[in-house]
Amino acid sequence: MTHDSDILIVGGGLNGPALALALAQADLRVTVIDALSEKVRKNAAFDGRAYALALASVRLLRAIDIWDQVADQAQPMLEIKVSDGRAGEGPSPFFMHFDHAEIEEGPMGHMLEDRYLRRAFLAALAATPGITHISGETVTNQAIGPDGVSVSLASGKVLSGRLLVGSDGRSSGTAKRAGITRTGWGYGQTALVAALEHDLPHNGIAHQFFMPSGPLAILPLPGNVSSIVWSETDATAAEFSALSDTEFMDVLRPRFGDFLGDIRLRGKRFSYPLGLTIANSFVGDRLALIGDAAHGLHPLAGQGLNAGLRDVGALAQVLSEARQRGEDIAAADVLTRYQQWRRFDTATLAVATDLTNKLFSNDNPILRIGRDLGMGAINALPGVRRAFIREAAGLTGELPALMR
Repeated sequence: MTHDSDILIVGGGLNGPALALALAQADLRVTVIDALSEKVRKNAAFDGRAYALALASVRLLRAIDIWDQVADQAQPMLEIKVSDGRAGEGPSPFFMHFDHAEIEEGPMGHMLEDRYLRRAFLAALAATPGITHISGETVTNQAIGPDGVSVSLASGKVLSGRLLVGSDGRSSGTAKRAGITRTGWGYGQTALVAALEHDLPHNGIAHQFFMPSGPLAILPLPGNVSSIVWSETDATAAEFSALSDTEFMDVLRPRFGDFLGDIRLRGKRFSYPLGLTIANSFVGDRLALIGDAAHGLHPLAGQGLNAGLRDVGALAQVLSEARQRGEDIAAADVLTRYQQWRRFDTATLAVATDLTNKLFSNDNPILRIGRDLGMGAINALPGVRRAFIREAAGLTGELPALMR
């Protein structure tokens, strides 16, 4: 049977295009089906949304020829400071301080705005032979055959391939149509996301300030600009979201502090509910899931996109090696290799972020003493501290070749 492509990828956000580029390097033909139009993605203005890309993720982006297109817009993360406290009282004297100088590989990661990364992917998809990019189209149905898979588009067009990859988010239609269920729960928290201008330089330092209602992440962007991800209870977040920009800044300032001087809102504010959701299987018949379609995590460690790019690296390697051996790239035993590689790592990360959020997002005095002493002990032990730095840089575990 003749297929339109070797692999059909549903989802044109970030992980889908990254996988397409990695597979094209392995001489596989790929079609990316994106529900959003190319015009919408290309013309996105500054909106404060940004990603904390771990060093391992930067390596993958460099390997698929994306990093050089965005490096000038990225801000290196040179230090990470983690502290505990209450709004208006300042941080606890016990904290963790991670400095990139303690590892040999360089900055632990980089902050990069969403708009720059998406534009780079669009340009790369258009310039890469073997990739077909279909934008402004949605998948309405999918069917599995003995030697391939087909998808029906809203326009009536039908495409066929050897393997279907779902990269279409936490509410993945690809997973639902395949009968793959999910396990998860909400945290009763909502993330408030915005960008801020400030008078003083951030010096490439990222801050994670844990408060009883949830963490406040302050992440450096180029210039005197930082992105914040502020987690609050659902009720409080709804109240704050309804405030004017001036009122919003009035409630943020006591929590943010004055260490960067005066702060001002830049661009729009966003909010989204927080929860944990993991697909009960990352694979199905001639199907694999990556990114949020496979796992949606709490943002406190900034690992959402990093985990997705690990999926990309692992799946690209598994499929490339299978092709070199003459195997059917969509065979069950081939896809099982991908699932075994990624599922344990993802489950471990999900448990770690879930427990950290529950441990810190409360005002229990006994837990407060325990976690403060724990952070102080970690900070005082160079070997343990170095291990945490390597974890933050994404350098632990079984790394795909594109991340090594």
